[in-house]
Amino acid sequence: MINDLDSIDWSSMSHAYGTAVDVPVWLRAMASPDPEVRKRALGDFYSAAHHQGDVYACTAASLPFLFALADDPTAPDRASAVELLLSIGRESVDRDDGSVRFAPDGTFSTACTDSAAMMRDRSDAFVAYAADADPGVRRVAIEGLGLFLDDADRAVDILRSRLAAASGTVERLLVVETIASLALRLPAARTSATAWLHGLADDTSADPDIRLAALVHRTRCVPEAIDDATVPTAIDLLSRLTPAPQPKTDEKPCRADSGTCACTPAAETATPDTPPQIAAAFVDMERHNRVHAPTTSLLRTFHRVLDHRVPERTVLLTEQLRSPDPATRYDAIRMAQELIGTWRGNHARLITLIADCLLPEDPYTAAAAAETLGALVPVTQVAREALATFVAAHRTAHGPDVWATPDPLLRRAHQEAVMALARLDDTRALPGLLTSLDRDVDAWRAVQVAGHLRPGAGELVPRLCRRLAAVDFSQQGSGCSAGALTSALAALGDPGAVPAITQAVTSAVRHEQWPTAASALEALASFGTDAAPALDVVRPLADAQDMNLRAAATAALWALERDPADVVPRLHDMLGSYRNRDAADVLGRIGPPAATALPRLKEMLTAGYEWTRLHAGIAVWDIAGEAEAGIVMRTLLEVWEKNEATAHHVVTFLDRMGPAAAPALPRLQAELTRARRSRGVAHDEELQRICRTLQLLLATPQDRGRKHWELIPGAGVGPLRLGMSRAEVAHALQEPATPMGGRYAQEDFATAGVSVFYDDAGHLACIALAAATGPQTTLAGVSLAGRDPEQMEQWLLEDYAAEHGGTILFTLDGSFALTDLGLLIRTQRIGDTRLTRPLIVIEDWFESTYYRDHLPLEGPQPQDEYRRGPGA
Repeated sequence: MINDLDSIDWSSMSHAYGTAVDVPVWLRAMASPDPEVRKRALGDFYSAAHHQGDVYACTAASLPFLFALADDPTAPDRASAVELLLSIGRESVDRDDGSVRFAPDGTFSTACTDSAAMMRDRSDAFVAYAADADPGVRRVAIEGLGLFLDDADRAVDILRSRLAAASGTVERLLVVETIASLALRLPAARTSATAWLHGLADDTSADPDIRLAALVHRTRCVPEAIDDATVPTAIDLLSRLTPAPQPKTDEKPCRADSGTCACTPAAETATPDTPPQIAAAFVDMERHNRVHAPTTSLLRTFHRVLDHRVPERTVLLTEQLRSPDPATRYDAIRMAQELIGTWRGNHARLITLIADCLLPEDPYTAAAAAETLGALVPVTQVAREALATFVAAHRTAHGPDVWATPDPLLRRAHQEAVMALARLDDTRALPGLLTSLDRDVDAWRAVQVAGHLRPGAGELVPRLCRRLAAVDFSQQGSGCSAGALTSALAALGDPGAVPAITQAVTSAVRHEQWPTAASALEALASFGTDAAPALDVVRPLADAQDMNLRAAATAALWALERDPADVVPRLHDMLGSYRNRDAADVLGRIGPPAATALPRLKEMLTAGYEWTRLHAGIAVWDIAGEAEAGIVMRTLLEVWEKNEATAHHVVTFLDRMGPAAAPALPRLQAELTRARRSRGVAHDEELQRICRTLQLLLATPQDRGRKHWELIPGAGVGPLRLGMSRAEVAHALQEPATPMGGRYAQEDFATAGVSVFYDDAGHLACIALAAATGPQTTLAGVSLAGRDPEQMEQWLLEDYAAEHGGTILFTLDGSFALTDLGLLIRTQRIGDTRLTRPLIVIEDWFESTYYRDHLPLEGPQPQDEYRRGPGA
């Protein structure tokens, strides 16, 4: 068959990189006795004739020759030929949907249809391959039975027979998976296949791996059958087939019996000229595709089926991360990252379990855990101390230069932990970053995260500036390093970096590195008027031919000089270009002096592209203010509704609008009910935080007519100060007190809506503001009285405390406090609802175990508690 290759006019066909004349060369090389020649030929074929899964005419024309290789028992590496056939067939079947397709040269193509038809015609070949003596051929071929056999009954029978004959866990799991795939592809197979899976899952005499596979794939076929017993049953089966812990040896702890991973660093395949960031990305890709445990593929499928059922998936992942099998734990880390990165919720328990994998004796797994914790910032705050402890243990055991250790596993584990710590804005990462920059070992990694450590700017900025000065802008790849350096310097915010960035602009322009120059100009602009010495360099670039460079220079010109007379006309002209959104942003920052651009910006509010309307709307508000609030609000809400990706931009702007954003309240509330994250963890967490804050700020109709008292943390509120006497309190409130008695000498002031409590010396120890009738007080602009308790608790604990720090205390009745502020939030029943009631409490009562355990302060207490007293 190989001899017939020359009978085909390959030059009349094309692949991803040109004419297909080299396809027959690759096909012949696949039959070579030399394994390196075969490997290179397969790689070339996948890269060009099956590029990213594409199927071309030359791909279809290759099928007979690939079948001939797979059928020849003397051919070397038949499994690779069958795997290529399977890949071509899978893509062809998936894409054979009746749509019109075109070849690379623009002509009409039937390659997918032709290939799918041939695979179905040759389905008996896959039946034979699935029973082949070569296990590699068998494993690849099993999936083909579910894709290419159209006789449903025959396909089910063949697969069921293959289960009994299969050897090894992987092959048996493939059989069960393929039956489910068949049921999903062929409706005629659905009933018999799902019934068989159901029976197999419930068969107590079957091996647990097969039962687990049947359970998972049954739910894949019939997701509506998932019930409360599904996940517990899966966990029970998983625990039965998890290998018992082995005695410790010198072997790496994460090695798995499946043979799919050696737990060693990926081989370096990049050329010396490849930027290290790019080389690392390919290494990471290879690592992330590794599978360490035989059940991993199955469990990934189970998680995909469970999808939005976050509580169930959390329970399952908890068991996976606690598994005695290190391979199962390792693979669970990535699955947990996918769950936390996709779905909202309180994931503290999973994050803690990932942090538990930071074991110095297992650097391979620890590196994966640290990488995940870094990727999920800021929700990984609970892992901060675990990361810091891990980094400190490395420095103690291996010395202060452990960042640069020659041991690749140890080096990666340490670097990932340091980078995660830096992303959490923790200065304990600083020594590692300084080692990296001083010794020039993986310095690009340090540069990536240096911008998070503003407290370390004094040590970081000089080092980053020296590296920026050393960049060779004559080299095309210099933009990667220069861009990262200028971004880090901008984030650190030290004006001492301005000369180095200015020089970088000059050098990039000299070598016509326009994107790099534009990035450096954006960094300069971040310093505002502190970068004014760079004006002589910036000003000429505002007339540059390159539009990107001109836009960046014009924005920098405004930031550095603040002269609207020169900048506004330039920006107005730019509104007609593809950089119109950037121009609108700068016009908005200029504000009312940019009013001449309003007519053009209003025209942009009707643009077809949502992002254009968004940026124009924000600029209109910033220039015209509340006079244009109606049209701006309508535009932004329409944009948000049509394009969810704009959510973060819209909400950030609504936060600036203040009370004028009230019409957006229903949409903000709807956003907080969404379970799926919006565009990444960090963005989504900030989005939720702003939505919660705005929800509290805007939903305050009950505040009308209330007095507003200033909260002075730890000291008092309004006219009242902790430590006052009874007479001073009555004088401050201009109202006689109504004594209520009780343990804390409670006095009520009904007109003011305030209750006060005194310590044993008669000094004011607590001030309570009535939920509905008392004065209103705010914290960070958010009203504290008369709010929904759940919303208030979520905002205080997840947003305010996370941003500002503080010690959180929950009292025995479920109230919560920020003790550093002396603030206790109780609830008070108003009609049929409960609303928040803020109390300001002296520090001694929060620090005292007795008083802490007997807060809140109101209500009858058992007589024996009165007798016990504070000293009990």
